[in-house]
Amino acid sequence: MSNLDYGVIGNCRTAALVSKCGSIEWLCLPEFDSPSVFGKILDQQKGGSFSFILDESYSCSQKYIASTNILCTTFESDTDAFEVLDFMPRYKTGDNANDYYLPAELYRYIRHLRGKPKFRIDYSPAPDYARGEIEHKIFDRYIRTSLKSHLQSPIYLYSSIKLEDILESNEILLTGEEYLLLSYNQKLIEIDIKRVYLEYSRTKVYWLNWVNRSKKYHNYENVLERSALILKLMTFQPTGAVLAALTTSIPETIGESRNWDYRFCWLRDASMSIETLLRMGHQGAAKLFIGFVKKIIRYKDDTFQIMYSIRGERTLSEEILSHLSGYENSAPVRVGNAAYHQKQNDSLGYLMDVIYKYYLYFPGTLDEIEDMWEVVKNVVRTVYSEWRSPDQGIWEIRNGSSHFVFSKVMSWVALDRAIKIADLLGKTNYSQKWSEEAELIKYDVHQKGWNEEIGSFTQTYENSELDSSLLLMEEYGFIESLHPRYFSTVRAIKRGLMHNGLMYRYKNKDDFGNPASAFTICTFWLIRALFVTGEEEEAKTLFEQILQYSNHLGLFSEDLDFESKRQLGNFPQAYSHLALINTVELFAKVMERSRFIRP
Repeated sequence: MSNLDYGVIGNCRTAALVSKCGSIEWLCLPEFDSPSVFGKILDQQKGGSFSFILDESYSCSQKYIASTNILCTTFESDTDAFEVLDFMPRYKTGDNANDYYLPAELYRYIRHLRGKPKFRIDYSPAPDYARGEIEHKIFDRYIRTSLKSHLQSPIYLYSSIKLEDILESNEILLTGEEYLLLSYNQKLIEIDIKRVYLEYSRTKVYWLNWVNRSKKYHNYENVLERSALILKLMTFQPTGAVLAALTTSIPETIGESRNWDYRFCWLRDASMSIETLLRMGHQGAAKLFIGFVKKIIRYKDDTFQIMYSIRGERTLSEEILSHLSGYENSAPVRVGNAAYHQKQNDSLGYLMDVIYKYYLYFPGTLDEIEDMWEVVKNVVRTVYSEWRSPDQGIWEIRNGSSHFVFSKVMSWVALDRAIKIADLLGKTNYSQKWSEEAELIKYDVHQKGWNEEIGSFTQTYENSELDSSLLLMEEYGFIESLHPRYFSTVRAIKRGLMHNGLMYRYKNKDDFGNPASAFTICTFWLIRALFVTGEEEEAKTLFEQILQYSNHLGLFSEDLDFESKRQLGNFPQAYSHLALINTVELFAKVMERSRFIRP
C-alpha cells in the first residue's frame, strides 16, 4: 500500500511527481494538461518512468531544498553516497509580468557525495498516455524518443553520461557531477555541467526570493511555506489559471470509480487559491488570475462555466483510457472532465469575492475597471436568473440536480460582494437594488434550508442531510459565528459527519453510492468552525492531528482513508493546501490580538 509518497517539482508551466526514491512517475509535456510522458502512477507496467536502479545496500531519503520547489533525493550506503536534485527551470528574464523563462524541461542534477557510488538508469518514457510503441535514436548530444506512429513529435534526453549506458541500463560509476536533461524541444544552446549549475542556481534564487516576499507567521512556518510553494507551482503562468490538482484519476477510494481529471481551472478552486496567495502577499498571482477571468469572459453577455482549460477553452470532453489499469488497479483512467457543462451556482460567489479584492487592491486603468464592472453586472444578472433554480452543487452530483443550500449561500455572497463593489464605485443605485435581492436569498435560506428537528441547516431544501460545505457560511459572511443557528449547525455536522477524527463531505448516497473516504478540506473547515465558535483548544488539537497525515514532504492529496489515514485522490490538491494556510492565518490572528489584550 502506497501513501502518495511523491515530491512535486514544476515551473508554472508543467510539473512532475517524483517518488520517495527518485523515480519520476508522472510528467506531462509540454504543459500541465498535455498527455503524459511518464505515467507509472496510473499503470505500473505500461505507464513509463525515469528512475535510478541501485543494489539493496543503498537507502534513500528525500527533502526539498529549503524555501524552494527543488527536490533533493539522497542515495547512500555505508561507504558510498550521491544526491539527485530535480527541478524545472523558472526565473525572471525581464520587467514585465510574463517575462519568465519556463521551458518544458526537467533537470536531474547528480552530485557525488562520497565513496564510489554505482547505479543504473531506467529511462522508460511512454508518451501520449502510453498509447503506442516508442523508438529511441541516439545522436551526438542526445537521445530522441518518438512514438513510432508519430515520429514528428519527439522528446529529447541530454546527458553528460554516455547515452548508450542510459538506454542499455549499464552500470555507471559516479566520480563527480553529472546531469540528465529531458526536454520537449531540441536545445539550441550547448548543455554542459556549467549550464546545468547555472539553471539550478537561477531557479533556486527565484524560489528563495518568492518565499522571502511571503507573509510570515511564527507558528507552523514550515508547513505554511510548503503549502504556499505548492499553490504557486499550480498556477499556469501563460494565462493566470490555477489547477485544482496536478493529476488525473487517483481514486477517492481504492477499487471504486470516483476517478476524475483535475488538471483544469475550476472558478471555485482557483478563486480560493488566489485569495489565499493574495493574503500571503502575492498580488501578482491574483492579478494574473483576474487577467484569466477577463479572457474567458470576452463579451458582456458571455455565459459562465464552472471550469475551463488552463488556456481558457470551454470544451473539456471526457475520455476513458481503457488500456491503462489505473492507480492500484482502480479503473477507469479519465482524461477531460464532463463536469464542465454542469450548473453549480456556488461558483460565482467565489469569483465575485476575488473580483472584489481586485477593486480593493489593484484596480487597473479606467478602461480595465470599466471592463471588470461589466463582468460584475454580468455575474449579477446570472445570479438573478439562476439562484432560484436547482443545480449540481459544490460536490458536482452528476445525475440530477437539487436546491443545494450552499449554492444559495454563495449566490448571496456573489451579490454581497457586487454590492460592495458598487459602493466602491459610487454606484449606489445598483447596490440598493442588489441589496433587496440579497435579502431575498438570505430569507429563502433561513426559511427553506433550516431544519428545526435536526438543529442544522441541511444539504438541500428537499432533504434533511448534513453537508460539510455549510461550515463555510460564517467564513463568507452569510451568518455570524455565534448566531444560534450556525453554532447549532457546526455541532450537528461534527456529530453527523466526523469519523475517526476526519470529515465526510456528506454521507447520503450519490451517483456512485455512499462516500467512503474523508475529504481533507472538510476537516480544515471544521477546525475553523470550531475555532470561531469558541472551541479553540479542540480546533488546535484537530489541526495538529491532521498535519500528521501529510506525506513525508508535507504534501496533501484530496482525500484520506478514515482507518489507515493513507492519502487518496488527486495530488497535490490545491483545496487542501489553501485550507491549511487559511487555518494557520486564523490561529495567528487570534494570537496577535491576544498580545495586546491584558487581563
